[in-house]
Amino acid sequence: MKQIRTILFALLTPWLLVTSCKQPDMEVDTTIEVPVGVIEVTTSTIEEFVSTTGSVYPLKEVTLSSEITGEYILQVNPSTGKRYALGDRVKADATVIKLEDEEYVNDLRIKSKEVDMEISKLEYEKQQSLFEKGGATLRELKNAEITLINTEYDIESSRINIEKMALDAPFSGIIADLPYFTNGTRIAASTEMIKIIDYGKLYLEANLPEKYFRNIDRGYKVYITSYTSTADTLTGIITQISPSIDPEARTFKCFVEVENRDEILLPGMFVKADLVVNSAEEVIVIPRDIIMSRNRNQIVYVVEKGVATERIITTGLQNEESVEVKMGLLKGESIVNSGFETLRNQSRVRILR
Repeated sequence: MKQIRTILFALLTPWLLVTSCKQPDMEVDTTIEVPVGVIEVTTSTIEEFVSTTGSVYPLKEVTLSSEITGEYILQVNPSTGKRYALGDRVKADATVIKLEDEEYVNDLRIKSKEVDMEISKLEYEKQQSLFEKGGATLRELKNAEITLINTEYDIESSRINIEKMALDAPFSGIIADLPYFTNGTRIAASTEMIKIIDYGKLYLEANLPEKYFRNIDRGYKVYITSYTSTADTLTGIITQISPSIDPEARTFKCFVEVENRDEILLPGMFVKADLVVNSAEEVIVIPRDIIMSRNRNQIVYVVEKGVATERIITTGLQNEESVEVKMGLLKGESIVNSGFETLRNQSRVRILR
């Protein structure tokens, strides 16, 4: 029996020594610090939008058609040294196409009308001199004046008809359409010949829900973003607003003008338009994605002395990225913007630098 007690004592002694050595560790603080990122509460400007989509079109666009019958002659572009082609830039008043027709020119009798003009002018001056000396009646003077005026009209009419033989660009722009014809081909009148556009300015026709009718006005800002290049956002303004509501769609129409000096957008592109319906300056603004919903309240975590505390906030204007905070936060406080998903009220935190 004594031998058994000796063996048990020998076996238990190491266990007792190990256990006694571990006793002090039981008193170590085991509170876990959650790593989080923080940002300082600041004030800035926030804008609230109503979004819509649509296609943009050039503010200046013209299609020139032939006004007479004639032989098609495509002109040379001075900038390239080659005949005009799709995508070429043209300057205002530049002649792009000519229509040649000798019979048409002969029928205008320009030279004979110029001679008539000289004769009419001399006759009028003669009658005017005679009238001043009493050698001509007022009727004779007026008849000479009428003949002179009619001759001037004939000359002007011929000049206008001669101009119909040339298709000139009415403004500086780019050739957007140029149907192909072989030089010398006889073209009928009213044939579409060329389309010229200037898309330094574009317009967008937007249809908005009727509830926003009282929220927008002419001159309001609009942000235009292309779906093919979301990195480029242009600014436009509302230029026209329809005063009527579509009874079926419950929407109203407005037109947006977009500055496109760098030609980032192309005519016909499908775009997103964010129309500014409200804005506020020098208000507390925080990222939308750091706000959590708990017990029907909106909360964020405020960090002070290494502890994250839940803070109920009241929000105002908001958009896809930011939210205005009307109550609950003060400028200069630190709020958690990363790592908040695992936090609880009064959690100890370690701020990541």
